[in-house]
Amino acid sequence: MATLLYRLGAFGARRWRTMVIGWLIVLAAVIGLGLTFGGSFQNSDSIPGSPAQTALTRMDRHWPEPDKQSAQVVFQAPPGHKLSEPGFQGPLRASLAAAGKVAGVTAVGDPAQDGMVSPDGRTAVAQVGFSTAKDSDVPTATLDALKATGATATKAGLTVVYGGDAYAPTTSPVGPTELIGILVALAILVITFGSLLSAGMPLLTAVLGVVGSMMATMGLASAVGISENAPTLAVMLGLAVGIDYALLIVSRHRAHLASGMPVGESVAKATATAGSAVVFAGATVLIALAGLSLAGVPMLTSMGLASAGAVAMAMIMALTLLPAVMSAFGRRLVPKPGSRAARTTHPARTTMGAKWVSGVLRHPVRYLIVVTVGLLVIAAPALQLKMALTDDGSNAKGTATRQAYDTIGHAFGPGANGPLIVLVEGADAKATAQTAAAVKQKLKGIDGIADISGIDTAKDLDAARIQVIPTTGPRTQATSRLVSRLNEVTGPVARHSGSYVAVTGQTAVSIDVSTKLSGALVPFAVVVVGLSLLLLLIAFRSLAIPIKATAGFLLSVSSAFGAMVAVFQWGWLADLLGVPSLGPVGSFVPIIVMAVLFGLAMDYEVFLVSAMREEYGHRKDARRAIVVGARNASRIVTSAALIMIAVFVDFVFGKDPDVMPIAFGLAFGVLVDAFLVRMTLVPAVLALLGDRAWWLPRRLERFLPHLDLEGESITAGPDGADRIPTRDGLESESVAR
Repeated sequence: MATLLYRLGAFGARRWRTMVIGWLIVLAAVIGLGLTFGGSFQNSDSIPGSPAQTALTRMDRHWPEPDKQSAQVVFQAPPGHKLSEPGFQGPLRASLAAAGKVAGVTAVGDPAQDGMVSPDGRTAVAQVGFSTAKDSDVPTATLDALKATGATATKAGLTVVYGGDAYAPTTSPVGPTELIGILVALAILVITFGSLLSAGMPLLTAVLGVVGSMMATMGLASAVGISENAPTLAVMLGLAVGIDYALLIVSRHRAHLASGMPVGESVAKATATAGSAVVFAGATVLIALAGLSLAGVPMLTSMGLASAGAVAMAMIMALTLLPAVMSAFGRRLVPKPGSRAARTTHPARTTMGAKWVSGVLRHPVRYLIVVTVGLLVIAAPALQLKMALTDDGSNAKGTATRQAYDTIGHAFGPGANGPLIVLVEGADAKATAQTAAAVKQKLKGIDGIADISGIDTAKDLDAARIQVIPTTGPRTQATSRLVSRLNEVTGPVARHSGSYVAVTGQTAVSIDVSTKLSGALVPFAVVVVGLSLLLLLIAFRSLAIPIKATAGFLLSVSSAFGAMVAVFQWGWLADLLGVPSLGPVGSFVPIIVMAVLFGLAMDYEVFLVSAMREEYGHRKDARRAIVVGARNASRIVTSAALIMIAVFVDFVFGKDPDVMPIAFGLAFGVLVDAFLVRMTLVPAVLALLGDRAWWLPRRLERFLPHLDLEGESITAGPDGADRIPTRDGLESESVAR
């Protein structure tokens, strides 16, 4: 692999103008296609073929409804008053009549006829339908005009709140907080390199990679369904890994230049050595993200594949465009003599990382015990991790949808925000009616039910449905248990009558998705652990290194889960972080955090341990290899981790309830993995193992492919030029400028 990357870097160094112009043309074409054919992202959390989704599809055939956007208008009288009072009835009716005349509004429900007046008579909910398609945004002018119709009711003393899908807050993948993250990343790069020019190159390639991947995702959205959360996750990961991968290559290039190596050779060799680590690290992230599709949830699949595309673009940019840019700037990237950046490239330098690792080596057992016990304590809350899909109750309290959600919950009970429907399909009208009556009788007396509606029979008389209002909210475990109980109770009725009976509704569909994702977490973890063992076994040709790295990853991800429970379920630091609501984390959050953190943990493992392995291969001194490897790689690992954390933290403050726990879990997991696991536990364990850390049975060694992460296949010839292997031996690759 190093040989191929050397040739790629050499080509980029020689033909940097061609490479830069070619990339600009490609990016312009992708942007043009994305803007021209870009589709809309979907707000869908269903699983095709799941019991609740299948029943929902069958119900839609009997009660066809237009696939259009909808909203809710909630009217509430002051405390101690009712909407039926004469002073409120007229203004309420006038507001509803005015709402029906708004351009783009197709239907306005009557709360009294629809049974949407609270038992105390103080609150009423009117359903509003729009002409806008379900997956499209209702024009702002229409939403504002609808809000204006409530002025009459408001003047009469009523409180009017607007909620529902049409008023759901929209979040942009990139906003002001993300721009702050980029500036923080730039500051870290400037401190790392001591040069604004060198610091700007990783940002340049990362931003261009994110732009290209996002435009491609927009274009694909017109042909395939992509979750509305996919772009935000892809931008977050693409930006973070794009900066980190370029940071590794640029830092290696500057070290070569500081030693006097010609620009062309330096670019080629940096691409071959650091680029090999980038390919390996990026491949682990890609495999983990693509593996999310194994859960069988379309929403999660689109998020994983979109993010994998962003990571792939970051890798390609780092291996092709970045060498050309480095070559274009020539020796202007050489650290200035006497500068801090120049001192860090000196072979005899002593870095903070080397000092820290030296301290760990003096007391390896102490550090191993203290850090491991500390991380296990942090991970303990993960045992209480609860998962559910987010809904309007997860939004910030100041949003219209959250206000409507809370008002309905207080007036009608928490279950009103997530009603369940029992669908009955019989062989004929008589069988349907008899089965529906039997089902309704069975529902009486079941704990957890607040209200049971009458039997609603379809126009074709072949189906009937009964609405069930739980006593608990849609995201609670109690509602999930109620769905299971309803299926148990109605099952015998269906078998006895020969009819089709199923529990459905959006709440039941969400519970199916959550159950599916929860069940996929453990098998996915087994796959990830097995994959990490195999990849690291090939990369480092050692038995101890993969086991140690995998154990460290499990500590990191468990700590991330524990921290998420403390913040998003228990409320620790929730106000400081702006967490909109406490409760179960999104069902897709743990599996995404595990997948991404796995790839990032392998990044740091490769960056750090490959430097140690390179030194051990030269001198066969295990203790010296740990110190020298840490001296060579710790600065890059810590800088990369700080950049990752800065990017993720900014997405925490983006206030998206779906993205916040993911960003927080990744930020905390990277903090733990880079500074406690890789920079502390890894040196401690390697020091205790000594030479045994690098041992591999000879029989196993013969079967493993050789992965050259440090460019060992590239040797220097008598003339000082690098030589790379060919079929006929060694060939001198002259790329010096």
